Amino acid sequence: MSAILIAEQVLNGLQSGVMLFLMAAGLTLIFGVMGLINLAHGSLYMVGAFAAAAVAAATGSFLLALAAALAAAALAGAVVETVVIRRLYDKDHLDQVLATFALILIFSEGTRWIFGSFPLFLDIPPWLSGPVELPGGILYPAYRLALIGVGLAVALGLWLLISRTRLGVRIRAGENDREMIAALGVDISRLYTVVFALGAGLAGLAGALVGAIQSVQVGMGEPVLILAFVVIVIGGIGSIRGALVGALLVGLTDTLGGIFLPELFKLFTDPSSATTIGAALASMSIYVLMAAILVWKPTGLYGARA
Repeated sequence: MSAILIAEQVLNGLQSGVMLFLMAAGLTLIFGVMGLINLAHGSLYMVGAFAAAAVAAATGSFLLALAAALAAAALAGAVVETVVIRRLYDKDHLDQVLATFALILIFSEGTRWIFGSFPLFLDIPPWLSGPVELPGGILYPAYRLALIGVGLAVALGLWLLISRTRLGVRIRAGENDREMIAALGVDISRLYTVVFALGAGLAGLAGALVGAIQSVQVGMGEPVLILAFVVIVIGGIGSIRGALVGALLVGLTDTLGGIFLPELFKLFTDPSSATTIGAALASMSIYVLMAAILVWKPTGLYGARA
């Protein structure tokens, strides 16, 4: 196994991780501030991908498609929070799970009704197509490098928002003591709507960005949602820094495990069986990682509570 292949897989893991971060950051904000288990977060990821594909097909502009994805997912999130989620804050977590699961079905069937059952395709823009030569003779797709850059830029922007702005102060205060900030005159309902729309917009942006390297189809958000839950458990509930670190760990573990584990098992069994066993263990590796971290730190890496 060459060093160039390993470097390429590390970059693939970073790209996968930063896209997971966009999904998990919104989810951990919503769960940390609002205490809400939102299974429909993956549907907002799908909304962003379909909005981007539709706008790109109509206008031919990839940047307009990204803006449409962000706006459509944020608007859908604000509407969902106002109409449905607002009635669930004082409910049991089981009620939240059932209600947001129903939203998954509504979003899936509504998307299928509007766009049909066949996948849509979002083309990579010409100015990001082709490879970039990196040090060491590594040729890596320019679009995937751009995804890494966008994810890290969003992480920096979220950190500045949370730590340096008035809205960030309110978000952090709402996470710690929502009754107190309501008593101090903060409109908690408006704050919740803003937080939910922000999280939804990040999910929609992730869906649009990933949609250019995968097909855009109904149900595409649910597998990513499972990984996003793993990320926030690893990183710690309510922690943006934890979401970033957890997402990078999950992305690298999943990608590198898929390369190294089959090679390892080839030392002990025939190549065909080794590939099958290694692939199965690679898919389990992120959950083994999560279990190991929870044994060491039950609140996650940067979480204040379990």
